[in-house]
Amino acid sequence: MELRTLRYFVAVAEELHFGRAATRLHMSQPPLSRAIKQLESELGAALFDRSSAGVTLTPVGAVLLDEARALLDRAERLRVRVAAAAGAATITIGVLDGGTDPSATRLADAYRRRHPSVEVRIRETDLADPTCGLHAGLVDIALARGPFDETGLSVRQLRADPVGALLRTDDPLARRDSLKLADLADRRWFLFPEGTDPIWQAYWNGGKSREGPVVRAVQECRQAVLWNGTVGMTVLGHDPTDGLTVVPVTDMAPSKVVVAWNEGDTNPLIRSFVELATASYRD
Repeated sequence: MELRTLRYFVAVAEELHFGRAATRLHMSQPPLSRAIKQLESELGAALFDRSSAGVTLTPVGAVLLDEARALLDRAERLRVRVAAAAGAATITIGVLDGGTDPSATRLADAYRRRHPSVEVRIRETDLADPTCGLHAGLVDIALARGPFDETGLSVRQLRADPVGALLRTDDPLARRDSLKLADLADRRWFLFPEGTDPIWQAYWNGGKSREGPVVRAVQECRQAVLWNGTVGMTVLGHDPTDGLTVVPVTDMAPSKVVVAWNEGDTNPLIRSFVELATASYRD
């Protein structure tokens, strides 16, 4: 029984769907199904009940899930301890400018408890780099916001936040309970520098080509609104400074908080980070 096969089993057991598990594991479904059938043959028992209603764990599968999680966790800790002994236990995390998310604080606490000997390096990037240095090879993993070019990356959504228009409090639109993108069509929006990921730029510009001042940082966005009456999108949970108001935009898709890393990277510190991030942001 190989650790890789146990990872396959845990993915199916957590997703209760072979297709979703295959996507999570970055593999096609047929070899995943064959691996699970081979595991069931080795154990001499069915691990899943498969029916038209879906996939469920058998009692044997439930026992194996607990044991497999514990075994995989021990294997990960072993690899991390060996890396630490070799002086190689470091991880570099990319984060976006202006991040003060309580979920990120929970994640930092959880990661520190699990890996007290790991050196964590933080690289904060401006709004012109939505992958926080990941595409450039400057970080191991990124806590970011989508959408952006995901070529060569694995991306997992952690949360989706509604967004709104950032306006001066004396702007007539600031008195509205909600807005639509059409209400902002004739306004100047803040833009990101030339060369910024076009997928990212298009999202924050409401899917349209806009005109307005170029900004790189969250504080620059706020100042552009205060000084120029510029309009821009922001997450509703962000607390605006004095003189600014955020009004929900009802036809704008939510902003997705994601964790991203390089495809095929098997570093156990990254796998642990993704696992803890998923739990921290869910909580």
